[in-house]
Amino acid sequence: MSLASEFKEFAMKGNVIDLAVGVVIGAAFGKIVASLVGDLVMPLLSPLVGSIHFSDLSVAIATDAAGKPVLLKYGMFLQTCLEFLIIALAIFVVIKGINRLKRPQPGAPPPGPTKTEALLQDIKDLLARR
Repeated sequence: MSLASEFKEFAMKGNVIDLAVGVVIGAAFGKIVASLVGDLVMPLLSPLVGSIHFSDLSVAIATDAAGKPVLLKYGMFLQTCLEFLIIALAIFVVIKGINRLKRPQPGAPPPGPTKTEALLQDIKDLLARR
């Protein structure tokens, strides 16, 4: 088997194509989430938290050869963690709303048997009587 045919077989497997589709959809969904958080959630949270930015927090741990301080930017890490928590909360609320829409109504009776199922049940009953 040649290298080209092996590669073609590998690339055309269902799992690889599903993964590729998932990555593309994930990238597009990432843009939606970024817009949701950046354009809707953050402006609503802005009055509550004020202008808190941890990104400027750092500790000088040494100086480099040019005399510039080498900084341990722990504030940027804290800011990224805070943004992650906000994004995770926003995604949770959106997914919870979608799941609520998918649930069947509690008062709705379960659907009756289909015509085929009813006929099969009648045949079963007739056979049971013999």
